[in-house]
Amino acid sequence: MTDWALVIGINSYKGLQTLKYAERDASLMRDFFAEEAKFEQIFYYSDNSPAFIAPNGFEQNTQPNYTNLRSFLRDFFEEPQLEPGDNFWFFFSGHGIRHQDRDYLMPCDVNPRDLEATAIPVNYITERLRRCGADNIVLLLDACREEGSKSGLGIGMEKHQGVITISSCAPSERSYEIGEDIQQGAFTYALLESLRIQGEGNCATVERLYHRLRYRVTEINDYYGKPRQTPYAIAEPASKYHLILLPRQATEQDIATLREDAQDAELEGDLQLAEQLLTRVLALSPADPKALKALKRIWGLSGKIVKPAPPPIPQKSGTKSQTITPPLTKQAKQAPPPRQQIRTRRQLIQVAGFGSVGLVGAVIAHQVWNRNSSSPEYTTSPIEIEETGTTIESPSPAIESQSLPIDKGKVNLKPFNFDVVTVDSQGKETSPNSRQAKFFAQDLGNRVMLEMVEIPGGKFMRGSLPTEKGHTNQESPQIEVTVPPFFIGKYPVTQAQWRVVAALPKVKIDLEAEPSGFKGDNLPVEQVSWYDAEEFCARLSTKSRHTYRLPSEAEWEYACRAGTTTPFHFGETITSKLANYKGIETYHSEPEGPFLDQTTPVGHFQVANAFGLYDIHGNVREWCKDTWHKSYRGVPQDGSAWNSNNDNDSRLLRGGNWFSPPVQCRSAFRTSNSPGASSDKVGFRVVCEAAQTL
Repeated sequence: MTDWALVIGINSYKGLQTLKYAERDASLMRDFFAEEAKFEQIFYYSDNSPAFIAPNGFEQNTQPNYTNLRSFLRDFFEEPQLEPGDNFWFFFSGHGIRHQDRDYLMPCDVNPRDLEATAIPVNYITERLRRCGADNIVLLLDACREEGSKSGLGIGMEKHQGVITISSCAPSERSYEIGEDIQQGAFTYALLESLRIQGEGNCATVERLYHRLRYRVTEINDYYGKPRQTPYAIAEPASKYHLILLPRQATEQDIATLREDAQDAELEGDLQLAEQLLTRVLALSPADPKALKALKRIWGLSGKIVKPAPPPIPQKSGTKSQTITPPLTKQAKQAPPPRQQIRTRRQLIQVAGFGSVGLVGAVIAHQVWNRNSSSPEYTTSPIEIEETGTTIESPSPAIESQSLPIDKGKVNLKPFNFDVVTVDSQGKETSPNSRQAKFFAQDLGNRVMLEMVEIPGGKFMRGSLPTEKGHTNQESPQIEVTVPPFFIGKYPVTQAQWRVVAALPKVKIDLEAEPSGFKGDNLPVEQVSWYDAEEFCARLSTKSRHTYRLPSEAEWEYACRAGTTTPFHFGETITSKLANYKGIETYHSEPEGPFLDQTTPVGHFQVANAFGLYDIHGNVREWCKDTWHKSYRGVPQDGSAWNSNNDNDSRLLRGGNWFSPPVQCRSAFRTSNSPGASSDKVGFRVVCEAAQTL
């Protein structure tokens, strides 16, 4: 399996506004491809790039003007240079525009008044790239850079057969450069950051990369005061959605998935597809006996007698490996498949990752989708990737977001945007409703951040009515509670955050650096007791000079409900597209979903409640400050913790977990455990008492 790339970055334009960081973006992508991803061949065009010797033996001038770029695309791709199973990446950083229903990239000598003669149509680029012989083409377009004008639409609306296109912004938006400490385009900065994520939470597949980029680019622009910028992706055919971008992170489950799909294709008589799938299995596992046996059988059925040489074993990556998210694994235990009971194309897209077969892994699924999907929501025509928020390794924002320093006792609030989804009793979703809230980022050290969301004070009815399905006397009587403003974690505390704080000086008790059963920087920390969570807060308070603590039970429910009175902040029910719980059980009339049997990365589902909080229904239960009381009779009405005089009494747990049935994920559901107990189903999020803001 071979990877080649064409990388273009242009700062200096004759007829357009000069850019600051496009060339830097391109050079960093070139370095990543060469040094970390270990690509075999990279063609680099920029303002100051040196000439190179093309495979035909001629020197190639690399000034990114119309003549040089067009001639390279025309001449170099006249004959196939690669083979099926190989991958070709195209990265462009510079100006782009949509003109008369066509997408154009702008060379350095473009004439804005004569685009058709001096700009390069994207469909011409893809047509030439498809001639290279590789069956996996990926376009990464950091174009539509801000020109001081809002006229026209950005690129990204065209569909290109056999190509994955990830654009830096939606067609109606612009792509922004960030000065200050980043000095890059927001899209390319987030792209490189995402491709470098290790282990759990990585961005191996197109879907996972896309979802993290949508979240991360928006977050970066929000923080630096730029307008909204939302990456936009189109894949054609739909099989490209779960293309494995960097195959070195392939897992056994990825390979097993390919074998199963190959078997399905063979049973349905699609021998060509079955052969393609099995070839990808062998690219990852060259001696796979089941794949070899199946190929031999297929060649017999199709009349082929040529026995090909085994595909090469993928090389190891460089010192900085990629950023991908294989299925989560539990310590000392083989994890089950990340998703099960796939019934619709959307579920399959959300799940698969399609083996780590590199870009090869995407050729497959067009027919597979047809076989596996009976849902009218999905067709075999090209589908734009939607922000469903269901890819396994989406965004772990709190880990690597950047922040301004916190001035002793004061915090700098920044706005952030998020999507809120509601469902009816059948689980039917409304269109995402965009909201905005404010947060500050607490620097924990080692480039790890803790994002704290501002929660306004207010009143709410604590508990549930007897008419609510799943109600118990422990949730009664309903009582009005007034809650002062506070800050609470946007996500449950992650393992990366825990590790940094656990290394801080001890306050009362020792902390284990790696307590969790499921491993991954962006997964919520679990296997921590109430005492452990208290120690975490004490150490963080000492370091930050803010008061960090566990939330009171009232604060937790108030933050969870975010103004709603329904059983879930999503509405009348919950679905496995929105949260991690035992989806094979239902609460109302919604369809069944998968049971993942494991935690998922924080922010994985890409939807928040109206306060901007994620993962508050499911994933892990969360410790609260309070001791256990069997009802709300006598509960404080000021939002404070309700504690007994016995420190050894059981402590409150709120929210569901990955093992919970939906009835136990309700906003009102409450349970408890001993303060010294720990479980792989229990974590926590922290509160910062209202701090002075700048």
